[in-house]
Amino acid sequence: MKLAYSIAKRFLGYNKGQTILIAVGIAIGVSVQIFIGLLISGLQDSLIDKTVGSTPHITITQEEEMSFEDFKIDGGSFTAVAYQAEGPAFAISSNDDASVLLRGLSEEGDKLYKLSEKLIEGKMPSAKNDVIVGSGLAEKLNVKLNDDLTLRTISNQSVDVNIVGIVDLKVDSINNSWILSTLPTAQALFELGEEITSIAIQVDDVFEADVLATNLKAILPASDLKVVNWKDQNEDLLSGLNGQSISSIMIQVFVLVSVVLGIASVLAITVLQKSKQIGILKAMGITDKTASWIFLFQGLLLGFWGAILGVLFGVALLLSFTTFARNPDGSALIPIAFDPMFIAFSGSVAIVSALIASFIPAQRSKKLSPIEVIRNG
Repeated sequence: MKLAYSIAKRFLGYNKGQTILIAVGIAIGVSVQIFIGLLISGLQDSLIDKTVGSTPHITITQEEEMSFEDFKIDGGSFTAVAYQAEGPAFAISSNDDASVLLRGLSEEGDKLYKLSEKLIEGKMPSAKNDVIVGSGLAEKLNVKLNDDLTLRTISNQSVDVNIVGIVDLKVDSINNSWILSTLPTAQALFELGEEITSIAIQVDDVFEADVLATNLKAILPASDLKVVNWKDQNEDLLSGLNGQSISSIMIQVFVLVSVVLGIASVLAITVLQKSKQIGILKAMGITDKTASWIFLFQGLLLGFWGAILGVLFGVALLLSFTTFARNPDGSALIPIAFDPMFIAFSGSVAIVSALIASFIPAQRSKKLSPIEVIRNG
């Protein structure tokens, strides 16, 4: 094998231009695979984060009645479990009034909805009768931080609350109608006692939400509780994500096939170019097996250096894209996470593909007869 490796290096060194061209071709294929794969992965993560990243992945509600008794849900695969009490109300300020949705949240509500990150000013509600209001609603009611509001329900229950924060929830309809408070504030206003109206849950793996929802339904303390997951409510989004994944895989497969065919064809030509040298080597005593190893080592070396260059090109492309493709506010147009495992996998696939591509010329080299090759020149 050492002899075959040494001869393979010499063959590649005889025509450096051809060797560099093949390595660059492999590198381009690897870099495209890395760039496309991580770009689409980043796009999917961005879409999921924007659509369901700060919303419940699983929601438990009552089938018919408004509220139900509180019960505890263990963490497990859940990253946040928020107990909620909500209902319609009228918000009345000294300047105007508006129909609103009051939602009282337990402590993990902030973790689920990421409200702290969306605060424009002020702080999260911590005491009873503290509230935060959407920025559009604050503008409509002409209220500001530390102002008081009166909240009145359709059953004519009312409470005076203090605005401790103003939040931008990134959706106009929500910004214009939501008021968020502590759980006891909403429970008292809607006369729920210790009961709640829903449980909002976020899970670690969003694509497992439907399975976890089914498992959760089986262990609920009451049969009339309804469990809804985000996948059932966002079928169009899931269809789009699946389409992106399939297109990404197809692009990577076609790039891989083109790399394999390119290497196989070039090495096959190399067999013809080096047939005289191989014939002489066989006449000098090297075996058919050693001759085939020469081309296997050529494929391995080309794949290795092509993969190294491809990883460097791919990382450079990703850095360029994340540096120059920016939103007007300076944030990344598509946040791309550098996945070392995917990058290493792409490089490894290129090496294995180059090795596989070299099997055809390796088999052809076995069939070369030294006498006929030398006789025919």
